[in-house]
Amino acid sequence: MSHTVTIRTQTVTSNATAVIINTGYLKTWSGVVKLLQLALGVVCVGIIGHQFTSYGYYNVAAELFFLLITTTFMIGTFINLVSCLASPSTSSIIAKTIYELLYHSIGFGLYLAASLTFLVHVSNRKGYREYEILMAAAVCGLVNSALYLLSTIIGIRLYRGL
Repeated sequence: MSHTVTIRTQTVTSNATAVIINTGYLKTWSGVVKLLQLALGVVCVGIIGHQFTSYGYYNVAAELFFLLITTTFMIGTFINLVSCLASPSTSSIIAKTIYELLYHSIGFGLYLAASLTFLVHVSNRKGYREYEILMAAAVCGLVNSALYLLSTIIGIRLYRGL
């Protein structure tokens, strides 16, 4: 018995590229903490960046240290978060490396040092009109250092496979 088979081929071309966002990452503890770190980093940089010019050019070491640390880790966390959102495999691979652990532990230490230095500096300026907003920036920095400590703990657990 013979059969007749007809084969049709169809070629479809498309110029559009699909952008896939790993929104499931934001449902994990790491994703939520990184998003909060980024938000608090933006708040800290915004406050200290705006207030930095109103001081003049005397005794700005604490403000500059706080501005440098908050800006550095805000940019690093943004890049880290975007890379985890852009690729589903990145978020699972990078969490198991030593990079996450080192980045967040160094971030915790430097954020804590910068925030405490800035807090002491601001508390010595109680009579000034910018006192409340600068104190809010210092407290946001302390909260952000606690978030980096939490990320370090999460990084230890993921690195060891717990």
